[in-house]
Amino acid sequence: MKQDITKAQQWLVVCLCADWCGTCKQYRQPFEALAAQFPQMRFVWLDVEDREDVAGDLDIETFPSILVGQGERARFLGPVLPQTGVLARMLQSLPTDAAARPAQEQEAQELLQRLLRADDLQDVLR
Repeated sequence: MKQDITKAQQWLVVCLCADWCGTCKQYRQPFEALAAQFPQMRFVWLDVEDREDVAGDLDIETFPSILVGQGERARFLGPVLPQTGVLARMLQSLPTDAAARPAQEQEAQELLQRLLRADDLQDVLR
């Protein structure tokens, strides 16, 4: 996975969720639909409890949370309103926007690196 993403500086959009979270369950289908609107980006759904090997010690207080990376650079990590319009606007603004919020930049970068090393993540639309 790392080779494909970093080679082309591909965008990676990861929804960090939990199976017990009702909001996450409701958000999954709209998230998948959003993936179809952004075919140039790779979308991944990650249950942080099922994939502790990837999520690590990440402490998510609000679900759903989103990680956006471009190549090996984390661009955003944080909660988003479970409305695809909010995420769509954010994704449209990121190519010209600043990097991840400074307080979470290291945490976001570490999570992105673990995701890039994982070779068994399932794309939302593939």
